[in-house]
Amino acid sequence: MISKLQYKSIYIPVLLMLWFGLFIDSQSLAEQVHYSQWITNGLVLLCFAWVYLRVTSKIKKLMLYGVVLALFGEVVFSLLLGMYEYRLENVPLYVPLGHSLIYAAVFYIQKEKSIQHNKARVVSILYWGMIVYSSLWLLLDQDRLGFLCMLGVVLFLKKKPGNELFFLIMFFMVVYLELLGTYYQCWAWPDTWFSTVSFITSSNPPSGISVFYFGFDIGCLWIYKKLNRQKWSRMKSLRLLRNS
Repeated sequence: MISKLQYKSIYIPVLLMLWFGLFIDSQSLAEQVHYSQWITNGLVLLCFAWVYLRVTSKIKKLMLYGVVLALFGEVVFSLLLGMYEYRLENVPLYVPLGHSLIYAAVFYIQKEKSIQHNKARVVSILYWGMIVYSSLWLLLDQDRLGFLCMLGVVLFLKKKPGNELFFLIMFFMVVYLELLGTYYQCWAWPDTWFSTVSFITSSNPPSGISVFYFGFDIGCLWIYKKLNRQKWSRMKSLRLLRNS
């Protein structure tokens, strides 16, 4: 049986793989190494398999649902709507796999004892850090899209209390991912929303774009609930018993 420590430690390799994989797929390296994107695809696939073998059965299912949901979302938002564009004008294989890896990583980061013991303080720091971060992008780079998305996150957290820690960690995980991806020119965001809404200017990347990842997270959980009704009901009953 795999220990809880091994479960939690998966986020360190995931963070490293996100950086290394995006570096391999970078515009500058691609000019020297042919098929560099396929190298990243292979590395992320191996990382996905490694994580998949080490997580609980629930997270395994969520990861698989996430790959399908992320692929659908990428096709719609990138290829059909042109909200952002990948380097080769495609949807790289590593992207939907990466979405699920991020989900698993955030799930276990929030479980860390040091974070749980200081949960209220961590939530407060991340919450105000998010507001400051997006406000600075608005002031310094006219990132109206990112700021509006951040306001959407604030509204979402007020409407859905109880999971602030998970979603705030997700916010900064997405910041990490987006800053790396755009720095290495693996993908790019246009100067305005969908390149058509001129008064909603955007940075590359928008600071609060994680609000769209929240839709991914909620979608994965919704699919899990629908396909695993008995397990979900049992888990809710156990939570009620613990709280009482």
